[in-house]
Amino acid sequence: MALLKKSSGEGSAHDPEGRMPLMDHLRELRNRLLVATIAVVVGIVIGWIFFDPVWAILKAPYCDTVQSQQLVQGHCSLTYSGIFQSFFITLKVSAMIGLVLASPVWLYQIWAFVTPALYRNEKRYTVVFLALAIPLFALGAVLAYVIMHTSLGFLLGFSLDDTVATIGIDDYLDYVLIMIAIFGISFELPLFLVFLNVLGVLSHATVAKHRRMVIFLMFVFGAVITPGGDPFAMMALAAPMIILFAAAELFMYVRERRMPAGEDFSHLSDDEASPLEQDSDSER
Repeated sequence: MALLKKSSGEGSAHDPEGRMPLMDHLRELRNRLLVATIAVVVGIVIGWIFFDPVWAILKAPYCDTVQSQQLVQGHCSLTYSGIFQSFFITLKVSAMIGLVLASPVWLYQIWAFVTPALYRNEKRYTVVFLALAIPLFALGAVLAYVIMHTSLGFLLGFSLDDTVATIGIDDYLDYVLIMIAIFGISFELPLFLVFLNVLGVLSHATVAKHRRMVIFLMFVFGAVITPGGDPFAMMALAAPMIILFAAAELFMYVRERRMPAGEDFSHLSDDEASPLEQDSDSER
């Protein structure tokens, strides 16, 4: 009983190292989730209000194709089959808008929750990577939207004679979201390589050694991951990824060349303590 009371007493306050007790972590997590949820809900409401102009932008790539005017000549047509489907499509688009509008809030909440567990240099790297990750994802999403007209025209061009394309709203919206997500996330992969290099997990020599294989795999990835195996989408995805990969490799090369020799521990065994760890042990 005495041990239990002692443990409960120690858990009610910060320990000598300044770490936060578990209950305080959970309370902070709850509060940050609440703030993020409120921001997303507000964004969804705004998305619901401005649904029409956003939907006009989203359906524009399809409306530029010949097949979009097969049902009603001179008018872009998408179909839906269920009574409630149009409502859920509106809700899905509004949720997508809400997540985008609220992204600064919920991204900050995630960062603020994780930050106390990081060292000062790790906090700096986190801010830099977050500042780069958002524009890269947006760049990928914009590229996906730009090439979507060509991609849809290629895929719908395989329509058989004497047939009419009745594209469902749900299917088309899923295609748009998949394309945006694929391109956006793919543009983050070179940044992930840089992150591993900064952490000391991945060296430039390793990347340079497997450069040809990586480029080949990027083309394979583009061919497999793009909906319908569209060659235009594959090339549009693989080419920027290769450019970003080259930029990431250049960053690794320059960083390692400028790194003081004393900071390179790549030659050490996984079981061998670095001088930094030995110094910290001696200070204790």
